[in-house]
Amino acid sequence: MLCHAHRPRGTAGQALEHELRCFAVFRRVYVQRDEVRQIATAVQQPELGYTFRVGSLVLHAMGQLTPLQMADFHSPTAIFPVGYEACRIYWSMRHGNRRCRYICSVEDKEGLPEFTIRVIEQGYQDLVLTDTTAKGVWDKVLGPVAEKRTESGTLKLFPVYLKGEDLFGLTVPAVTKITESLPGVEACDRYSFRYGRNPLVELPLMFNPAGSARAQPRTSSHYTSLVIRPQPQVVSGSNARSNQNVAQGEGGTPHNKSPVVHPRSSQYRWMKSEWRANVYLARSRIQGLGLFAARDIEKHTMVIEYNGTILRNEVTIRKENIYRSQNRAVFMFRIDSEHVVDATRTGGLARYINHSCAPNCVAEVVTCERGYKIIISSIRRIEKGEELCFDYQFDTVEGQHKIACHCGAPECRKWIN
Repeated sequence: MLCHAHRPRGTAGQALEHELRCFAVFRRVYVQRDEVRQIATAVQQPELGYTFRVGSLVLHAMGQLTPLQMADFHSPTAIFPVGYEACRIYWSMRHGNRRCRYICSVEDKEGLPEFTIRVIEQGYQDLVLTDTTAKGVWDKVLGPVAEKRTESGTLKLFPVYLKGEDLFGLTVPAVTKITESLPGVEACDRYSFRYGRNPLVELPLMFNPAGSARAQPRTSSHYTSLVIRPQPQVVSGSNARSNQNVAQGEGGTPHNKSPVVHPRSSQYRWMKSEWRANVYLARSRIQGLGLFAARDIEKHTMVIEYNGTILRNEVTIRKENIYRSQNRAVFMFRIDSEHVVDATRTGGLARYINHSCAPNCVAEVVTCERGYKIIISSIRRIEKGEELCFDYQFDTVEGQHKIACHCGAPECRKWIN
């Protein structure tokens, strides 16, 4: 619409109090978000630290299912991925007018799902509740909550109408879209699909829960630490070459000239932006899942970063004991004598790199961008399609605690530790 402002006749050149000096229009704009793509980014790139929050639910980890678990780890309304963890903010079991945190998780116990709630409330010791169903474990919460609210005269709740799967967050639309996209969920014959599979949220099919050789859970009552150690022979910065400089790009580097050497910081920044083009996840000939070269990788190239949560030694020991009690896969890497990176729940794809006695990569702890980084770098030229591997440098043990090596190299030491 075109608007015109006119002056009354006979008032040319005179300032009028009714003169229109400005004109502004405010238009409401609607922005349409690609929700599925946002979900896919959070799932496929955990190293970015994205977090789902839907109302009072915060999703920490999605988890996975093996083909053997598909038959039992679902109901008509929800799928129960092993390793699922979410935090629900809900009314306190101890005070009628307070809220606290309930950490909900799903684990595998003797081939059947076990639902756990860890109650975290300030001023009280953590309380752990378990049951074979989501409803059963939440009933242990809802009963005391209803009693306390009745005693304090606050609004009455109706626990009979609250479903455990809803409180676990397993029926939240964003979570359901992910669970319905897990590989192999077509085998969940009792489950009624709401959205169907979406290729944006594809995850690799897990042939075993651990993925790689180092982390197979063991049922033995004895336990040995499974913490990877950095390579003692660290590749020097003067010898490290950037993938940008040695790849045959615009004419490539002549064989009779040395490639341009860039400092570690610039190599790290380039690797962080390009690592997805370096690798892909697939079934390993060594064991479980493995990481493979998606293109030719030159010698001394930073390939991928080993991500995770940095823990102190005392916390590491506590975490290891928890994972052991849950018969869970362990993904840990030692930075120095005091700190360990725990990639068991929050790690990236680098945790799937298998061990080999004749490795083509090396794991280094380097200092760049004002912090310690664990970098997986190539120690020779790696052909496209070749599996990446490095030496885990496990502590040597004796007897029944030894872990067999399946790398198949001529110089294989037969044992990882």
